[in-house]
Amino acid sequence: MLEWIAHHPAAAIFAMFVGFAVLEFLRGRFRSAQASSEDAPLEVSITLLFAALIYPGIVLVVGFLATHYTPGLAGSLAGLPTWAMIALLLVGDDLTQYAWHRASHSPLLWPLHRAHHSAPHMGIRVVYRNNFFYYAMMPGIWISAYLVFLGLGPVYPWYLLFKMLVIFGAHSELRWDEFLYRHRWLHPLAWIVERTISTPATHFAHHAISADDGIGHYKGNYGNLLFFWDVLFGTALITRRYPPAVGLRDDLENGPERWWVQLLYPLFKSRRAQSALSREPTIVG
Repeated sequence: MLEWIAHHPAAAIFAMFVGFAVLEFLRGRFRSAQASSEDAPLEVSITLLFAALIYPGIVLVVGFLATHYTPGLAGSLAGLPTWAMIALLLVGDDLTQYAWHRASHSPLLWPLHRAHHSAPHMGIRVVYRNNFFYYAMMPGIWISAYLVFLGLGPVYPWYLLFKMLVIFGAHSELRWDEFLYRHRWLHPLAWIVERTISTPATHFAHHAISADDGIGHYKGNYGNLLFFWDVLFGTALITRRYPPAVGLRDDLENGPERWWVQLLYPLFKSRRAQSALSREPTIVG
């Protein structure tokens, strides 16, 4: 079983995704009463595009470039101990994703990340919800592909599986961390966990529609696998509470953007008077 997972990490990640979806469905938390007709097409489209085109496309391009321009470096890091390989991946992939995510909350890159926050719900279906070019330009994917070329292939599948398990859990409406907060004797463990990896409470806060209640933290809690980056760089807010609503206030007031605009901006532009996705972008709220 372990050997199969190591050789088929994509299939294992798909199985995890389906498992979360089934559990949310069985608990009545997969469908959202707040969802509009724009949500499902966006979420399905980008999830399929990421799995079938963006991720494998980057791997193929990096493999081609690495083979042609740095052939002598192939497998050059294969002799590193496992802990060193994991450290390289945490820096090359997860830390750069933290930086990319944080930069994507700036006016310049916000249009490429806005789709992730426009969801009026949380759950497994939101995990891959983003603009096409947000993923296509994500540094961590390109760096990871090159690190695999350099010899980190044996460790990378297990690193990726654990990372996606954490990310799925942080978005999921299963809210697994509630169990840690509910029992006082588990609070010391909760203190460690919530400062190490992303949890539903810390990540839901990042998606909150408002920061006025002391729970929402739109300008922070950027971590994907490691929440430690937020602790280290001063962008963490830990409340052990969940925001009453998520999404974007300008969508609430003006209606959601069309799904293909959110997916493929700047190839398609919004016709809304005030929009970060229009021909003359306006950063709202």
